[in-house]
Amino acid sequence: MSGNNDLVPGFNDEHDDSLKITLGKIDGVNNGIVIYLNGYIDTYNSAFFQKRVNKIVEAGFVNLIFNCASLSYVSSTGIGSFTSFLKLVKPKGGDIVLLEIQPKVYEVFQLLGFSQFFNIKDTREEAVEFFQKGSPIVNDIFPKIFQCPVCSKKLKAVKAGRFRCSECKSILAIDDHGSVTLG
Repeated sequence: MSGNNDLVPGFNDEHDDSLKITLGKIDGVNNGIVIYLNGYIDTYNSAFFQKRVNKIVEAGFVNLIFNCASLSYVSSTGIGSFTSFLKLVKPKGGDIVLLEIQPKVYEVFQLLGFSQFFNIKDTREEAVEFFQKGSPIVNDIFPKIFQCPVCSKKLKAVKAGRFRCSECKSILAIDDHGSVTLG
């Protein structure tokens, strides 16, 4: 555990039995770090989680790879934490990748409509490649305003992906060309 303190001084000063956080170096990503999450994130431990990640960003790491392979559950409060991290690192030229996310954890992101806001990758190599290439080139398609094909509610998509309509809860998919389908 001293490895955490070597990367971020004082990181191990606080502990939570429900969420173990381990840090790892990542080669090929400027100001990058891998954050291994083991346990769950909910209302009760999200403040601990936010303090630990804020400490990482204060230490100069703005390209964050969250390895979620051992993360068994995330509540809506936990997803709010990830959203605040994204708002914290973006102005500093950083970004976030969620790696090896478990299906039931991904489902929570998807049900709440947040899967489209995060870069979700399956392998460490894909995460490194994402940071080496930089953020995707902005095109004229996104953000796209469109109507839900089920209830006609006006919606906005900032990138291709799957998400849930906020009105009728239908699962929708939007491709790289802006085509919307049920999905």
